[in-house]
Amino acid sequence: MPDLHIPAAGGSHQEAYLATPSGTGPWPGVVVLQDAFGVGQNIRAHADRLAAAGYLAVTPKLYTPRGGGIRCVAAVFRSMTSGQGPVFDDIEAARVWLAGRDDCTGRIGVIGFCQGGGFALLAAARYDFAASAPNYGHVPTDAERELEGICPVVGSFGAKDASLKGHPERLEAALTTLGVEKDIRTYEGAGHSFHERFYAESLIRPLGMGYDAAASEDSWRRVLAFFGEHLA
Repeated sequence: MPDLHIPAAGGSHQEAYLATPSGTGPWPGVVVLQDAFGVGQNIRAHADRLAAAGYLAVTPKLYTPRGGGIRCVAAVFRSMTSGQGPVFDDIEAARVWLAGRDDCTGRIGVIGFCQGGGFALLAAARYDFAASAPNYGHVPTDAERELEGICPVVGSFGAKDASLKGHPERLEAALTTLGVEKDIRTYEGAGHSFHERFYAESLIRPLGMGYDAAASEDSWRRVLAFFGEHLA
């Protein structure tokens, strides 16, 4: 489906990509949160994969003109680490819009990649999501406090991801203390962005990034099984 506009914070609108399953709904929904590069081909492909599995998947564009180009990108990154900012209102607006559709059951999950993985954790603790799937996302330092009240979590990380060293362990410990159902896995051979295909793979692999087929496929297997249990 082509891009559309959905509600955003403050009565404005945000661009989004919607992937719809074949057949007749209603279907459970998933809010798909972008990586640092925005809503590109990779993220749309993730939404399409969720739709093929029977989920109504919407991907809001978190980089909006409201912030003014580069300033908006910087503001979104600050929100990921500070846990504050209008981007959270935009994510909630996407969830509410999706849940309110006639072809949606109203039961909504959230999945994020890289930057979006961090937002998938924080938003899941604040809003009425039924399951969260952060992929190589930032885990807050005070995870136990920031994630209180979170829904079940299926998280995936790469052992070669130097930028998130200690994050999967911190997430596992916090969710254990909070008594949250979880499936957290770190893939030994994978680095950051192991779900993503890049044009310059040979350039980014030395940086601990890039597609890893084995890790990606096993992570998707776990995510879809987890969503099947909690969103059905």
